[in-house]
Amino acid sequence: MAMKLSELEIGQDAVISGFDELSNETRKKLMIMGILPNTAIMLVRRAPLGDPLQVDVRGVSIALRSSIARAIQVEIR
Repeated sequence: MAMKLSELEIGQDAVISGFDELSNETRKKLMIMGILPNTAIMLVRRAPLGDPLQVDVRGVSIALRSSIARAIQVEIR
């Protein structure tokens, strides 16, 4: 089932399937951090006000802004 990373429930696993409208600079930064298509990702938690989100990618914990998480497409495993 395709959805946005920002829509995942806490503890839910998914695989990154692609990106929506992101600048080339932001896309490059994400890829450097390991956020690539066909990579497993899990939502660890949300900040109290909902921004940022903490995700786990390849054993590394990363904080992402909600606006970026809304541009990342994922498939639930």
